[in-house]
Amino acid sequence: MEAALIIFTLMLLAIVGLGAYLTVKAVGAAKRGVERTVAQARRSVEDTTLRAKSFGQVGVAGALAQLRLDLRTSMRATQQALAEGAQADASLRESLGLFERLSAHGHELDGELKRLEQEPDRQRTAELLPDLRERAAKIIQAADSLRWAARDRARRFAEDDLSLLSDQIQMESGALRDWSREPVDDLAAAAAEWDAAQSAQSAQSAQSGQSGQSGQSAPSPEPEPTPRPAALNPPAPTVQYPWQQKTPRPESAG
Repeated sequence: MEAALIIFTLMLLAIVGLGAYLTVKAVGAAKRGVERTVAQARRSVEDTTLRAKSFGQVGVAGALAQLRLDLRTSMRATQQALAEGAQADASLRESLGLFERLSAHGHELDGELKRLEQEPDRQRTAELLPDLRERAAKIIQAADSLRWAARDRARRFAEDDLSLLSDQIQMESGALRDWSREPVDDLAAAAAEWDAAQSAQSAQSAQSGQSGQSGQSAPSPEPEPTPRPAALNPPAPTVQYPWQQKTPRPESAG
């Protein structure tokens, strides 16, 4: 009973812990989603504001707004292109590392431009504007270079894959249009090859048989008859006793 109670308690604690973990994960995911949505909305509002300032204002304020807008647009497009390309091409991860270092300079410059928008001394801001434009041009040029290199690489891979696929399709189309040879013709050709192979094998066997017969044409000398071995018990010679000898009679002699 105590063991069952302990097991039930452990299972209850595991269920509660799992529920708490899932709740924390869900809350974290929802929080990240909200933060992402808020950041995108803030970014959209800020871009719209900068666009309006660049068109509606003249002088230093309009130049700063246009500079920020160009910088943010280039950096955002490069980040999106590299992130999408890295999912299919692992070699772009190094480019992502370089872009992160470039992003640090971009964020620093964007923050400085944003502070200068609130600067009341427009003359001092106008003096700093050429240097700011040069820095922004370097960052934008580097970001554009990374973005176009990634796009050219993806387009090159797509063209190579399309060329290979086109060649394979042309070969398959040619094979499908080759209706001049029927399967019966292929079977007949295979049967003819098999008959030729059997004929060649029969001719080779006959030739080897004739060579064997020519080697056996000379008659071999017959072996001499082997004398039969003597019997184990040969017959004993007949003994002539003296009383068995016949003496010739006188009258037969006369």
